[in-house]
Amino acid sequence: MPNPNIPPAATWDEPIDMLFACHGKVKRFCGQLKLLPDYLAKNGTDTAARQAVTQICTYFNQAAPLHHEDEEQDFFPALLRHAPQAQTDVDTLEAQHITLHADWAALHTQLQELLEGSRTTLNETLLHRFTSGYDVHTAIEEPLFELGRKAIPQAERQAIGKIMAARRQPKPQPSGN
Repeated sequence: MPNPNIPPAATWDEPIDMLFACHGKVKRFCGQLKLLPDYLAKNGTDTAARQAVTQICTYFNQAAPLHHEDEEQDFFPALLRHAPQAQTDVDTLEAQHITLHADWAALHTQLQELLEGSRTTLNETLLHRFTSGYDVHTAIEEPLFELGRKAIPQAERQAIGKIMAARRQPKPQPSGN
């Protein structure tokens, strides 16, 4: 019997739940990044730090770009068809995606150097810019998720969910004929 105190897991049948779930991971990993400088100062690049950095890098290298594609290619266009008043926020969010990707590229380089042992600290200004950029970004975006839940018909949301799920499927490799 399901526990009524535990919400059901998000599925692609409701892509807005999946978008929120991604934001949960973004917030968790950004929280870890915020703690990282003090942790490194006390413990160095120990096993726990290396594991956390590896997980953070995996998420922001793989899942975060797919999440942004989901929004830009599927969610935002559908939202704007049904709630055109969201255009200004969508424009802001798309511009923020560019900045977030650029900041991640710079921060990722430092995190890789940390893992390789050629760096022992991180540029805290860059780290703060990246994490606070996501704080601002999610604060603008999450109300649009709720608007989308109300404005976009369920059948269209489900179709979007199928597209988003397919985006994560491995691409077939060409045969070597």
